[in-house]
Order: sequence, then C-alpha cells, then structure tokens
Amino acid sequence: MNGLKSFNARRLSVAGFSFLFAYILSFQFEGQVLYSLLDLRGTDADRYILAAIIAHFAGLFTCGLFVKSQAAARSMMLGGMGLCLAASVPFFFAPSSLWLSGLIVSGYFSGCAVAAWGFFLRAFTPKNERIKSCADVLIYSNLLMIAVNVFAMNRSPFIGLSLSMLCLVIGIAFIWMLPLGQENEQNKTFKNKTHGGIKNQLILLCFFVFIITINSGLMYQVINPAFEHLTGLVSWYWAVPYIVALVIMRNLPMKAKRSRILYIGMAMIIGAFISFMLLGRNTSDYLTVDTLMLGACGIFDLFWWSILGEMLDYSDNPAQTFGIGLSANVFGILCGGVLGMAVTSMGLPGAEVAVIALTVVCVTLVMLPPLNNQLVLLLKSHAYLAAYDNMSQSQQTDIVRQTKTLDPLTVREQEVLQLILSGKSNREIAGALFISESTVKTHARNIFSKYDVGSRAELISTLLKNQTIE
Repeated sequence: MNGLKSFNARRLSVAGFSFLFAYILSFQFEGQVLYSLLDLRGTDADRYILAAIIAHFAGLFTCGLFVKSQAAARSMMLGGMGLCLAASVPFFFAPSSLWLSGLIVSGYFSGCAVAAWGFFLRAFTPKNERIKSCADVLIYSNLLMIAVNVFAMNRSPFIGLSLSMLCLVIGIAFIWMLPLGQENEQNKTFKNKTHGGIKNQLILLCFFVFIITINSGLMYQVINPAFEHLTGLVSWYWAVPYIVALVIMRNLPMKAKRSRILYIGMAMIIGAFISFMLLGRNTSDYLTVDTLMLGACGIFDLFWWSILGEMLDYSDNPAQTFGIGLSANVFGILCGGVLGMAVTSMGLPGAEVAVIALTVVCVTLVMLPPLNNQLVLLLKSHAYLAAYDNMSQSQQTDIVRQTKTLDPLTVREQEVLQLILSGKSNREIAGALFISESTVKTHARNIFSKYDVGSRAELISTLLKNQTIE
C-alpha cells in the first residue's frame, strides 16, 4: 500500500511540475506566447525577455534560503504558481508598467517553484529512477509547450496566453493533492563527509552547465530569428528533436554508456552551427540545424537534471541544490542571449557566430573528463558516468588493494565490496550472493568500519579519489 501511495505521489509530482514548466516554457522564459504578444503590440522584446530571465535566475538561486522543508516547498510551489497566474493577467491588456513588473514577479516566483520541486523529486522518486522522472517532466512539459505555441503563433497569442495560464491552474491542482512527510528510507538526507560534501562537484557541474548553455542563448538570439519566416513549421517542430532525444535517452538500458553519448551531443552542436554557417534559410536547412541543436540540448539537459536529482540525497536542502544547479543553466542562456544580441546588433556573419559557438564547445570538451571524475566520487552508479565498472578486472583489484584498511577484509566482505562498487543495492547484493539483506547490511557496516568511513558514498570516494578514469 505504501508503495502504491508513493507511486501515485510520484505521478502527481511529475504532472504538477510538467504543467508548471509548460507555462514557463511557453510564456515566460523566451516563450512564443510572450514573443507573439510583444510582436502584436509592436513592443521591443529585449528588455522584457532579459527581465524575465534575470528574475527566474534569482528565484532559482535564492529559493533554498527560505524553503527548508517539504511543507515549505509545497507552500512555495502553490503560492508561487498563484502569483504567476495573477502576474500574467495584465498581458490581456495594452502594454503598461504592469507587463514588466508582472514578468519580474512571475519570473522570480516560478524560479522558486522550480527549485522547491527538488524536495518532491527526492521524496517520491527512488534514486535509481530519477533519470526517468526528470526525462518525463521535460518530455511532458515540452509536448504541452508545443500545443500552446501552435495556438499562439497560428491562431491568437491571447489563446496561447489563456492555455499557458490553464497549465498553471492544472499544475496547482496536482501539487495541492501531493501528500507530505512520505520520504522513504533511501531518500532521507545524509551528508557525504569527504571532499567538502557536494560543494566541489556542484561548483564544477554548474560551471560546465553555464559554459555549454551559452550556445542555447546564442540559438535563441541568432539562429531562431533567422528562420522566423517559417512560422507554421517552427511553431510545432521546434522542440520535436529535443523530445525525441529525451525519449531515446530515457529508455536506454541502464547499462548503456551514456557518458559516450555526451560526446555525440557535442558533435551535434558543432554540426548545428557549421550547418547554420554553410546552409541557407529554407525549410530543409531549418530542419537540419534545429534537429542537430535541439537533439543535443535534450541529451545535455537530461544529463544535468538527472545528476542534480541524484545529488539531492547528499544535500540538507534539495531546493537549494536543485535551484542552484538549474540557475547555472539559466545564467548560461542569459549570457548567451546577451552575446547573441550583441552579435545581431553588430551584424556579424554566420561564420563568426559559428566560431564563437565552436569555441564554447571546445571549452566544454576540455571540462568533460574532470567533471566525470569529480562526479564519480559522489554518484558512482549514475547512468551518465563512467567509472569503476568500466575498468578491467585487474584495475578494479588494484584499486581495492591500494587502499589500506584498519583490518583485513574477509572473503565474503571482499565479495560484498565488489558488488557495492558496481552500484548494486543491498537487495541486489543479497540476491547475487544468496544471503539476506540484513546480512548484507552487517557486512557493509564491517567494511565501512575497516575503511574508517560512514557511508557508501564515502567508501567510493575513498577508493576512487586517486584514480584516473580513462
């Protein structure tokens, strides 16, 4: 019965967040509803877009300062979505100061609501399933965004605005139905006592996300306007490659080496900007550029969303960790957007834009191996990371032998240790060795004691911290 309740809570959580995010994508965060409204009124878009993005960044970054419990997270999501709803009403009327202030208010509180959802991702989705929950919210929200965009761009921006606000109302209903206080044992907070907790890994991840999403900002400001004459096609195809990439990544076997796919994503970004430089501006050219660029965005978005999802187990405050991590994405888009505006105003040719984008990709290519090595210390078994189980048997044996213990391990403890380092749960270890879970826990405690560590995470860090992952 508890499992069924947790499953239902997970579905409610995913549904509620998906509708919230659909509103953000379609209206507020460089959404086609907002662009259509600004174009209809003949209003310059830049200051409105920048205000909304800066406010959203501030909400993501600061939410954890005052949301520190699951109950507070629920209140923030409900209150923040309600304020977004109210702040959207002025857009049915002629432009006024309420437009800018409304975007700032809705931008800030939607950012807070997104960050607060970290509590529910941790509470209702088991650790090994978070990659799927993150994929689901990105897929569903983008499908909803496409539907809203089609109406906004091909029918009326006011219909699009009404639909985006309806998404908020539905999202509020789902979040309101969420239960509280049902975090299961594997989702309870614990601290990783080595390497300063998750600070080092989070900082490096944020820097990587910031750098690579500069290209997303360039895309919004340089690539998209170049194809704005293809209104009908853009309204529905825009996010299709993104969704397809997410579906593929979500349904890959857990043993698939997603770490290698990140390099494919890098190549797709390079291909997108080179294609933009060399091709024309007709339908087939748009399909090529958008497919490459948005497919890569799907690969990378699921990478850092799911990494952040698993980091929540190592944090005292999921809203803070989730919010700060995603704020790096927003900050990258903001800086890329400003860069794109500068490029557009200077009238730089496509070749120079491609050079800027390729420079960004080169920096991220250099960063990817050390990022993998740092994250591996914390999230050994994450699907995107390559670590212990990618090594040869002799390399694995050397790692264990090189690390001193207070007392020698027994034969059975060595077997349990190998399975722990392969990312197996206690239940999976029990099944593999034909022993009970309680016996596995006893062996694990003995292993922790002999290595003088307090958790699996600390054990993995201790064994892997001096290794170079090929």
